[in-house]
Amino acid sequence: MKARHLWYVILVVLGALVGTAGSLVQAAWFPAGLLLALLASAAVFYGGRIATGGQLGVAASGGGWLVAIVLLSFGRPEGDGLFGGGLGEMVFLLGGMAIAVMCATMGRLSRPVA
Repeated sequence: MKARHLWYVILVVLGALVGTAGSLVQAAWFPAGLLLALLASAAVFYGGRIATGGQLGVAASGGGWLVAIVLLSFGRPEGDGLFGGGLGEMVFLLGGMAIAVMCATMGRLSRPVA
């Protein structure tokens, strides 16, 4: 496995972890938790872009984030779900996706001149 592929796997796992933690924090400490969760999501998306040098890093971390969010929103057959369906959950979901799109569509990163 190439080092670049390993970065993508790490970014998918990191995105899933940030999505899971953000899901818990945004509801627990509303509204500061929501801001913290969105800032953490932005950090992992932008960090993925910087680490890989392109949009695929944002896609990897954003994909892991989105899969974690969707799986946590399903709930269990008993009716227990992590998301209660309020405004904070929707802002976290839609805001996180908007931040991922913003990070993916940013201009090309300039190469440092040596």
